[in-house]
Amino acid sequence: MTSSAPFTVSLTADFYESDGQPKYRDVGLDRFTDSRRFAVGRFTNHRAEIAPEQFTGVNGVVVLTPRVTARSLAGSNDLLVVSRFGVGYDSVDVPACTAADVVLCIATGAVDRPVAEATVGWMLALTHHLRVKDNLVRQARWNDRSQFMGCELRERTLGVIGFGGIGRALVKLLAGFGMNPPLVYDPFASAEVVEAHGARAVGLDELLAGADFVSIHCPLTEQTRNLIGPRELSLMKPGSYLINTARGGIVDEAALAEALTRRQIAGAALDCFAEEPLTAPPILAGFDNVLLAPHCIAWTDEMFRDIGRTACQSIVDLAAGTTPRGVVNPEVFSRPGFVEKWRRLSAHVS
Repeated sequence: MTSSAPFTVSLTADFYESDGQPKYRDVGLDRFTDSRRFAVGRFTNHRAEIAPEQFTGVNGVVVLTPRVTARSLAGSNDLLVVSRFGVGYDSVDVPACTAADVVLCIATGAVDRPVAEATVGWMLALTHHLRVKDNLVRQARWNDRSQFMGCELRERTLGVIGFGGIGRALVKLLAGFGMNPPLVYDPFASAEVVEAHGARAVGLDELLAGADFVSIHCPLTEQTRNLIGPRELSLMKPGSYLINTARGGIVDEAALAEALTRRQIAGAALDCFAEEPLTAPPILAGFDNVLLAPHCIAWTDEMFRDIGRTACQSIVDLAAGTTPRGVVNPEVFSRPGFVEKWRRLSAHVS
């Protein structure tokens, strides 16, 4: 039996250009093909923080970049689910979602391969000095090439901070490069799980001291904020590289700039920054041995398709009365207010 009113879904306005045209080729909207069950729309304007009125009359929202706060959720009687277009959720007030009887979902698994692939690309670009060598040609400095000998990945050691889906995908991708067994620091991953992937579980200090590449793949929490600061950078090898494709704020950017100036490490690559979006060149912009991207190094058509399908499927599952994957606040399912809202809004379609 299907409910008489369709389940209303909105996308935040930053999925669209100012003229209303989609910015991206495919964000998974084919999951809402049944127009009798779903009415799909979009927010009319972009705000850095979603305003309460934008949630009015909406049952599910796919959120790209705006923050979801307690203020956003005030009076969200019709809202059942916030589905983040990605796997990070530091921009969402999770306790506020639970208190408002709203389930928060993330696109679990959808970014594992593209982020891992981008990380491998950065490892190769750093060790082969691609940025500098490109400039040598553009500046007709042909005879300077012998000053920039690179190194291969074979016989080097990868250190992975955070061993979720992305970290595991990275280890798998690098299996054919002849590297040493990876080192993994993740307080939430058992040694047995780490070893099953051919890696070794170690403490953070041991990882920093032993790795040639330190690649960060953990979420930003109060425990991981400034996880890599002056002390941690001082433990790294002079020939090692730091790569952050996770979240800004995990790395102390001023401390990293100081370490690079002192040549404590060989280089770095950052896709994310403590303050986003950037409105001025960052402190790291002046280093030739640093690669930077505006939080999009892994963006591909395939990644956006897969994130979108996962994010939208979470809403489809909830509308059908099914618990989706990627739930961040499962405790909400035990709240009577959520249960009643879910019953009321569910399309009751198996």
